[in-house]
Amino acid sequence: MNQPVYCVVAEDEQIFRDALIRLLSSQWPELQILAACEDGAEALEAIAENQPAVAFLDIRMPGLSGMDVAAAAATVSPATQVVFVTAYNQYAIDAFEKGAIDYLLKPIEPKRLTSTIERLKTRMTGGRSDPAILATLIEQLGKTLPQRAIAEPMVWLTASTGKDSRLIMIEDVLYFQSDSKYTTVVTAEGEALLRTPLRDLLNRLNANQFKQIHRATVVNMKAVASIVRDESGRGIVKLKGRNETLAVSLTYMPIFRNM
Repeated sequence: MNQPVYCVVAEDEQIFRDALIRLLSSQWPELQILAACEDGAEALEAIAENQPAVAFLDIRMPGLSGMDVAAAAATVSPATQVVFVTAYNQYAIDAFEKGAIDYLLKPIEPKRLTSTIERLKTRMTGGRSDPAILATLIEQLGKTLPQRAIAEPMVWLTASTGKDSRLIMIEDVLYFQSDSKYTTVVTAEGEALLRTPLRDLLNRLNANQFKQIHRATVVNMKAVASIVRDESGRGIVKLKGRNETLAVSLTYMPIFRNM
């Protein structure tokens, strides 16, 4: 009996996620999908926790993109082989064909998936991917991809404080924190509650200004005084003019290596 091969799938559209899982189940019986994720944050945590042999990552996801996840995975799970999934064949640049990484176009063709699986099996016997090649590919993709299209950039939001509603300008938000039901908006004036999930907010925020530092926390980088590592390697964000600090999950630290 063949040894199981562990895998993480990340795709924010359920119809494509389910279709990929069905194809993988039929073509790669020994593959065990440990997590089927809806966004990049969930995918990165699943990769860091499970150290899978393979990760299928949609390039476009709320919050952390597939490229963000792949870049961080090179540090937190360097043996994981990455396959990008995309709807845009112009992103299939030469670096894909050099064998450093693979890609699948939506809708996924079974024949193409068969070829991808064979290449993955070959690379897995040869050890981990070259992180330098992966980093070069991600940089090239970042220059090639158009900016994510959104209906309107978020300028303000309405949140609740007790029985009252409060208008909050996005520039005034220090950070967002979520639990299972609500998202807390923190400003210098205090806190308010949103019923909007954090993953939905991420689609409307300026990704250069608001960074996810934990599965449940997004911080306004303009409010950050410093980011330091503790003894365990996790990060701690210190805010300008505030006493509280914010934890940065170990899985998110690679995203801030150049800051």
